[in-house]
Amino acid sequence: MKLQGPFRALCVFLAFACAAPALAQQLGVPQSSVVTLSSERLFSDSAFGQRILREIEAEGILLGEENERIVAELSREEKLLTEQRATMTADEFRPLADAFDEKVQSHREGQRAKLDALARRSEEARQRFFELVQPVLIDLLRESGASIIIERSSVFLSSDRTDITDAAISRIDAVIGDGSTLENEASE
Repeated sequence: MKLQGPFRALCVFLAFACAAPALAQQLGVPQSSVVTLSSERLFSDSAFGQRILREIEAEGILLGEENERIVAELSREEKLLTEQRATMTADEFRPLADAFDEKVQSHREGQRAKLDALARRSEEARQRFFELVQPVLIDLLRESGASIIIERSSVFLSSDRTDITDAAISRIDAVIGDGSTLENEASE
């Protein structure tokens, strides 16, 4: 098969790119002008990310349990209201039904707000994490001799040797750990 055009150029580039990187000095940092990193794995596999994910999951479970209690309470209330309906006129029942509907809507909005706050907390923790790890990533960039770090999921094809995710996680864990001491210092 004869390769032509852009595909041939891509093959030539990949051949040189894959042949050029030599495994680096310490911690397995590849030597390459372009390195890749999985930001999702960087967060989720780091001690910081794992702590945040555990906390968010625990809060989510508590929120789910609270929601179940509220639903059970409202179901009991609805049943009582349905039983009362048989003994009331429409004019007597309407204010009770409206008040119940308002209560249901209020609980629904309250739970939605708590869920939104939990999602915001998760996103803020991710942003904080990437602010904290930027110096570590800059050091890895310099050590590898690279001029750019590309998100691994955005790369069509690359050698696994250009992926610095594992090295980054090791260094980040050594520098910031699970981040709880940093957050405690920030809140004091």
